[in-house]
Amino acid sequence: MIGAPPERIYQAITTREGLAGWWTPDAEAKPQPGSIARFPFGSGYFKEMKVIELKPFELVKWDCIAGADEWIGTTLSFTLESGDPVTLLAFHPEMGDQMRQLKNSDKATLLTLKHDNWKDYTPMFAECSYTWARFLRSLKLLCETGKGRPWPHQHQTVL
Repeated sequence: MIGAPPERIYQAITTREGLAGWWTPDAEAKPQPGSIARFPFGSGYFKEMKVIELKPFELVKWDCIAGADEWIGTTLSFTLESGDPVTLLAFHPEMGDQMRQLKNSDKATLLTLKHDNWKDYTPMFAECSYTWARFLRSLKLLCETGKGRPWPHQHQTVL
């Protein structure tokens, strides 16, 4: 749950500036279906995603076309559901604790990340699950405060 409007979150997951603010500083991306987004993590490693679907303020979907072997062929989707807290809680009562902790409680957006089509449940799958949680926290911070914790700082508690 993010205390920000879906427009802000959508910008953060579709533009170079937004992605650089929470995922990796040297991100290259544009919000255009068919484009290739590139995400360098240092000088020796990167991921590339083909943008396959965009529904403004609702959905972003990518296919991984370059990166670690286990990532290639996986699909990532970010789904945004926004509304007032009462309505969101009616449909998602499991989000009550997160909703109560929002600083901006009059506007909230539920972001759901799906990272599908993994070939197997490996140690890399487990590590990615943990690291995605850290990056989603960074995205939440960026959208709520204006400052995320992109790579290589995603695991730090204080910058």
